[in-house]
Amino acid sequence: MQASFDPMTIRRFGLILGAASLFGASGCTGGGSPTAERTVPVSFTGGFAIGANDYGRPVPLYAAMLGVTPTVFRAAFAGVRPDGAHAPTGAQQQANKAALMSVLAAYDVTNDRLDEVANYYRFDSSRGQTWPQRSAHAEAVVSGGRVIAIRILDAGVGYTQAPTATVPGYPNATLTASVAFTSSFATNGHVSAVTIAG
Repeated sequence: MQASFDPMTIRRFGLILGAASLFGASGCTGGGSPTAERTVPVSFTGGFAIGANDYGRPVPLYAAMLGVTPTVFRAAFAGVRPDGAHAPTGAQQQANKAALMSVLAAYDVTNDRLDEVANYYRFDSSRGQTWPQRSAHAEAVVSGGRVIAIRILDAGVGYTQAPTATVPGYPNATLTASVAFTSSFATNGHVSAVTIAG
């Protein structure tokens, strides 16, 4: 004998199955997935430093803007006699410029370009000043309790060396930041990448 079902019963049964499929177990309990992704701000420290042999100047930034290596710029600056009071006479300025150009001219650095770069990066540390710099900002993507990716939101500018990057609350995440130097004031010394070890 063939079984028969009331059409209304079939329709109600279909609605119940559809609701179970739509909500599932987590929908009924209100629980979330333990592997859901979230973001955590990355902390950057350091990176705005002047080397012991850099004559009080952010040499990597100068060198990149002039199209020479830091070693060449250091050699050029070796002949400069900075005025400790930050008020050199005209004669002192001319002598220092001649010392710089005696080395840099061989690398097609012009007097005007040297002035442009020197004026941009000039600062008086005795007054608490620094060269133009901006800290980088990034976020870590966390899933399953692990940092799985880094997104750079603002690469920053003015770094002379790679800063230390960490993710607060995730001490086992080892990050390595890289800095790139360019011939543009807007991007010279920016964080170009942050990689995750392992």
